[in-house]
Amino acid sequence: MMTHVSRFTMLLLALAVSFDLSHAASPGLADRVVEQKLANGLTVLMVERHQTPVVSLNMTFRVGGVNEQVGQTGLAHLYEHMAFKGTRTVGTKDYEKERPILEELFRVGTELEQRQREFARKNVGKSASSEERTAIEGLQKRFTELQEKAGQFVAGNEMALLYQRHGGVGLNAATGKDMTRYTISLPANRLPLWAALEADRMAHPVLREFYKERGVVMEERRLRNDDSANGLLFETFTSAAFRAHQYGIPTIGWESDILSLTPADTEAFFKAHYGPDNATIAIVGDINPKEVMALIEQTFGKIPAAPPQPSMVTVEPPQRGERRVEVEFDAEPSLAIGFHKPALGHPDDYVFDVIDAVLTDGLTSRLYANLVREKRIAASVNSDANYPGVRSPNLFVLNATPLAPHTTAEIEAAIYAELDRLKTEPVSARELEKVLNNLDADLVRALRSNGGLASQLALYQTVAEDWRYALKARDKIAAVTTADIQRVAVEYFTKSNRTVATLVKKAGEKNVAAAPKHEVGR
Repeated sequence: MMTHVSRFTMLLLALAVSFDLSHAASPGLADRVVEQKLANGLTVLMVERHQTPVVSLNMTFRVGGVNEQVGQTGLAHLYEHMAFKGTRTVGTKDYEKERPILEELFRVGTELEQRQREFARKNVGKSASSEERTAIEGLQKRFTELQEKAGQFVAGNEMALLYQRHGGVGLNAATGKDMTRYTISLPANRLPLWAALEADRMAHPVLREFYKERGVVMEERRLRNDDSANGLLFETFTSAAFRAHQYGIPTIGWESDILSLTPADTEAFFKAHYGPDNATIAIVGDINPKEVMALIEQTFGKIPAAPPQPSMVTVEPPQRGERRVEVEFDAEPSLAIGFHKPALGHPDDYVFDVIDAVLTDGLTSRLYANLVREKRIAASVNSDANYPGVRSPNLFVLNATPLAPHTTAEIEAAIYAELDRLKTEPVSARELEKVLNNLDADLVRALRSNGGLASQLALYQTVAEDWRYALKARDKIAAVTTADIQRVAVEYFTKSNRTVATLVKKAGEKNVAAAPKHEVGR
């Protein structure tokens, strides 16, 4: 009887028989992108580049933090972790024996946690009955036994090792508010390996080592959010800026939600959102599109579409006054300022890209030159024109740290002065030309590598529902005028539209984050 490895190897060999890479001409990018859509809804974008025998792949799902419900935050990020645990054929030594153990483990684990929560709720300030304690201890013992049994069947990190043995580099994944992405680059003749692995992962994921990985996510949250000055600042800032929309919820999830997520919750979320109809695959490199599509049809084409899901309907209400929050932490002070702005595709969104570059792109940008180089009141200053996502109305954010002995109040006042300047003094033609040229060069650089092009194609197909947005945005940004910058600055950079968060020393330390005397947009 063949092992799981040999069965999988036979599948790869069968797929490889008809997969032959060829060379083609190189017309303009818009003409070179080959777009195909399978019957199950999977979108495939391909670009031939035959300079080297490699291929970069980016599979992006239109699912992220915005798709989660109250009480189950962090599901998208948790599933990203679980997706690397394997399938029925990868990551296991014997799935037929492993499966019933996992099923019982999930049942016992869910019951144990429900009992523990109920126990804690009922026995606040009371002594628990011996029957309750005995029941929980019995479940805990059984849970530990099942975890040990299940662990004996785990082939650890097998997916990554398979890719590594076949020349794969850059294996990675990322979850955001709007999407989840899986990326890798491979020798072109190893595309059958990728197709078989990823189709298997899309169709038959197994949530092995669930509780262990949930613990890893909790540790990640503590490291990046709870115990990180910047992480805690931005988590608090974002929650203050968004009162209704899911953008206000941390992608990693709230601690109590993460601890209550179950295998059943995670599997249901996967089935609802990670079907082929919600995915875009971008493939760039030494390929023949017709042969690639035959491979994709043979693997991904067999996966049924996920059931339709209701669209997100929560709309963030207009902000009716400045919001200010302080975060106490034993770290040097810092500042975050955010202004609500439109989503991707709105005419003003392109203007914010230009303002972003005017303010903080490069050593000669306005805020860097003024606050860091000349006045030396800031150690750093940055901005982001699309925080924390792009599919829905979002924030234009400025973030700065003072250079001692200067304060966040001084930096805040200096930033507002520069924003006022955008409203009252037209950006010079020379400065605007330089900024537009730099933005255009940045876009060109982003499309230069195989991985960069695959990333951009999958990104815009997912968030804008059209990969051509990357090219359209180039023309829209180039058309931004000084009058557009002034109009947008006047309309959006107002006191009532802003949220301000400051990181201050814990109580008892000197508070250097008082509101500045200089105010704008009254």
